[in-house]
Amino acid sequence: MLPVRRPPRILPLVVLLLGALLAGCGPLPAGGADTAERDVRRAVADWSRAVPGPLAGIPLTDWAYEVSSVRRDGDRALATARQRHRLAGYDNAPEESAREVELVREGGAWRVSADRPAPGALPQLWDQGPVSVATGTHSLVLGGAGQSPGTLREIAAEADRAVPAASAAWPGPWAGRVVVLVPGSLDAMARLLGRSADTYRGLGAVTTGRVGAGPAPADRVVVNPEGYAGLGAEGRRIILTHEVTHVATRAATSATTPLWLSEGFADRAAYRGVSTPPAQAAPALARAVRRGELPGELPRTEDFAFGGDPDAVARAYEGAWLACRLIAAKWGEQALVDLYGRAGREPLETALRETLGVDRAGLTKAWQESLREELR
Repeated sequence: MLPVRRPPRILPLVVLLLGALLAGCGPLPAGGADTAERDVRRAVADWSRAVPGPLAGIPLTDWAYEVSSVRRDGDRALATARQRHRLAGYDNAPEESAREVELVREGGAWRVSADRPAPGALPQLWDQGPVSVATGTHSLVLGGAGQSPGTLREIAAEADRAVPAASAAWPGPWAGRVVVLVPGSLDAMARLLGRSADTYRGLGAVTTGRVGAGPAPADRVVVNPEGYAGLGAEGRRIILTHEVTHVATRAATSATTPLWLSEGFADRAAYRGVSTPPAQAAPALARAVRRGELPGELPRTEDFAFGGDPDAVARAYEGAWLACRLIAAKWGEQALVDLYGRAGREPLETALRETLGVDRAGLTKAWQESLREELR
């Protein structure tokens, strides 16, 4: 079906009138909007050329803001940007965060008036207030608002002891140093990590970072100031050694690494040399075994989820530790290290056969037998 052809409309008078009106209004200078946006971008670049004064005590380097878009409203502008920085001596690659930068135009020049996390982006520790710094031989500790220098020095000393302990358990290559963040409160920790406070209540610390090899910012061990303060000296040592071991093994850890192996290996490192009997060190699992509730399988990923039954979570961690303890005792420390490395690169069944000479069912049976013997 052919389209209906319509005669062209000739509107010379309208065209002439429209041209006159536009001429009377006066066109905007060519590229005026682009020039203003360039001025905003240049103002952000000039402002971000140096690390802000209040952060001068933090060993920050490669500090930069890369503007991705600009919205202007008269003498005000809002720029969205990607902020990048590295902690000198710790980060192999920049840490990045999404930011919003507000600007105002005064005397014909743009000036940055505010800088904050972009909607939905996680804050940096310094977004929560002043940051204090303590440095150790193997550690950098950054404390949030309200943290005392004495507390940060004590945590740095404990982290310095945890690094060689982690290296003794994990002979594979790693940086041999650790970054520890100590927010001002449990609520501040939760905001820093983008979760609810209940997620971390009762925990001493957690570790953040990317799994696998390749350039990346150093893992951050984030201390729960409330949970950590409630621990004794031995508990603090165990907690930090556990978390630092996660940092040490990060490059060998992947999505294929079972959580029971990752968590159990970290606890194995933390409990090495401790003479506490297993029944005392694993009380939740010991009570279950004595009730006749022997686990039917190695802990699953979902068993480690916080926010549910705390006794069930405790049994998962204790079971994972005892599984790694058994592997080290029965097959040797090197076999445990080799299993960890292989499990990050290949299926668990293959890793078990190549390192221990058993399959998952065989390891589970040996683990169950050890639980009956040690936790009765």
